[in-house]
Amino acid sequence: MSARVSRRIGAIAPSATLAVDAKAKALKAQGRPVIGFGAGEPDFPTPAYIVDAAREALNDPANFRYTQAAGLPALKQAIVEKTKRDSGIDIDASQVIVTNGGKQAVYQAFATVIDEGDEVLLPAPYWTTYPEAIRLAGGNPVEVFAGSDLEYKVTPDMLEAAYTEKTKALIFVSPSNPTGAVYTPEETKAIGEWALEKGIIVLTDEIYEHLTYDGVPFTSIVAAVPALAENTVILNGVAKTYAMTGWRVGWMIAPTDITKAATNLQSHMTSNVNNVAQMAALTAVSGSLDAVHEMHTAFDRRRKAIVEGLNAIEGVHCPTPKGAFYVYADVTGLLGKEIAGKRPETSAELAEIILEEAEVAVVPGEAFGPSGYLRLSYALGDEDLTEGVARIQKLLGTAK
Repeated sequence: MSARVSRRIGAIAPSATLAVDAKAKALKAQGRPVIGFGAGEPDFPTPAYIVDAAREALNDPANFRYTQAAGLPALKQAIVEKTKRDSGIDIDASQVIVTNGGKQAVYQAFATVIDEGDEVLLPAPYWTTYPEAIRLAGGNPVEVFAGSDLEYKVTPDMLEAAYTEKTKALIFVSPSNPTGAVYTPEETKAIGEWALEKGIIVLTDEIYEHLTYDGVPFTSIVAAVPALAENTVILNGVAKTYAMTGWRVGWMIAPTDITKAATNLQSHMTSNVNNVAQMAALTAVSGSLDAVHEMHTAFDRRRKAIVEGLNAIEGVHCPTPKGAFYVYADVTGLLGKEIAGKRPETSAELAEIILEEAEVAVVPGEAFGPSGYLRLSYALGDEDLTEGVARIQKLLGTAK
């Protein structure tokens, strides 16, 4: 690494999911028929009524000017009402900051509450950005791993074992990226009560709140433990729910002292989010969820198909996810076995073989925690999903 690059920035690992997606697209550009299960991006277009709202916003010159750094007042109020509707939580608009996508909300949350040397409990498998954002804030991520036998969900006892006097915060994500795990109301309450007892800050990412299956409800940790509200930062956005990944509108909800500090940071870092995108997000969060329900139906169908297809492969154990649009397959049973003349010892090596031999892009477990797993997003077309799974089965063999 060049000395001209700071040690802190030079130490950041690139996003593994985006790297896999970029490689898949590069191979496609070369004419190879690669099917990508890498990026967590709905394959649906943004609903037309949301696009129409953006088009209308272009006719208002006020949207071409600077606006409040923390977000348009109308959007912040709509987020207040949406949070009550979807999470059952009462908040005030002064607690809301609109950010350039969910990632900025994640970064600002850690930058605002974490000091040098603070420890953050990070249930694993985890989304790749969390540990990097913690380190950028000067904190130390402490992984708490739960395997497929626990359906990738940690318990208060596991968190207690990792807790130290340096623990400042806990990340809680349900539904989860990368595993699709959803904590039950009882499990959520137990973790919330543990965090409340410890007096630590909880950063909860609720961006997949509308994507749960099999009758499993979404439970906000603040709704489960209302007393936790004064110690919780909620992260969310329109990207996954409304197929708006490229619009870059997210938000964080926090106690007022944290919100004030984070707003100050954002005023220096980016100022306001694109006003046209904010107007589109306003229409999204305050409108009907009908389009969301249509996408949910498709995701549910694909979820069942991919789980069945992967579990037909000898040596693969894929728990049925209850949320989001990912499966997290345990492939430890394949490691060390000969596949296409090679013997992968890690899930990263296995993912490379699958890409080269089957022309299917998946993300290895090393991106999210321990080796031995593969994450596949089923937010892609039904035909591609069927063909991609068939290619993997042909390469790896099936138990049938």
